[in-house]
Amino acid sequence: MPDFHRKLERNSIGFVIAIVLVAAIGGIVEIAPLFTIDETVEAAPDMRVYTPLEIAGRNIYIREGCYACHSQMIRTLRDEVERYGPYSLAVESQYDHPMLWGSKRTGPDLARLGEKYSDDWHVAHLINPRDVVPESVMPKYGWLQRQRLKVEDLDQHLAALRKVGVPYSDDMIQNATEDAKAQATPDSRGVEGLTQRYGEATHLRAFDGDPSRLTEMDAVVAYLQILGKLTDAAYAAPAVKE
Repeated sequence: MPDFHRKLERNSIGFVIAIVLVAAIGGIVEIAPLFTIDETVEAAPDMRVYTPLEIAGRNIYIREGCYACHSQMIRTLRDEVERYGPYSLAVESQYDHPMLWGSKRTGPDLARLGEKYSDDWHVAHLINPRDVVPESVMPKYGWLQRQRLKVEDLDQHLAALRKVGVPYSDDMIQNATEDAKAQATPDSRGVEGLTQRYGEATHLRAFDGDPSRLTEMDAVVAYLQILGKLTDAAYAAPAVKE
C-alpha cells in the first residue's frame, strides 16, 4: 500500500483523477437522499413561522454563541427522548436559517424548551444562571435586560428569510417593526393585527416583566418560549402506510 501511494502521488494526473473520483462518491452520497426528500420529510399543516420578535431573539441567540453550548436536536436514543421529549423531526426546522441542530452539549438540549419554564425563570437564569441552577457554568447575560431591542430593520430580516423559502407575506414584512413591539406590549393597539398575521396562539406578554420598554431580553425569552412549539408534528401519532 505505501508503494501504491508513493506512485500515485508522483503521478499528478492520476492523483487528480483519484481526488475527483473520491469527491464524486462523497457528493453522490450526500446528494442522492435529496431526490426522496418529499417522501422522507414529515408534513406539518399546522407549522407556523417565527414572529418578528422571535426572529430578533433568535438572531441574538446566534450572536451570543448560545448554539456553541446548546444543541437543538433530540436524537432517537431512549435516554434523550426520556429526558427531553419526542425526538426532533426535520420538518420542525424547515424555517430555521441557519440550522441550529448541533451536537455540543455543555448545557442541555433546547429543542423542546418552549413553555417548560416561566418567563421569570428565564429572565433570572439569563441575568445570573447560578441563581436558579447552582451548578451552572453558563455566563451571565444581564445586559440583555438593559439593552434596547433594535427593531427598525426587522422587515429586512423577514424579506431575506422569504428569499430562502420562509413564507412571510408582504403584510408580515411591512408590519414587522410594529408586530415586534406589539407582541411584548399586550395592551397595545397592534395586537389585533399581530394575531391576524401569526395566529391566536401567538405569545402576547411582556417577556422581561416590563411592558414599558422593548429589550433584547424580551426577544430572547420570546424565542426560547417558542422552541418546539411551531408545530405539534412530533407529538402526533405516526401515519399508517397503506
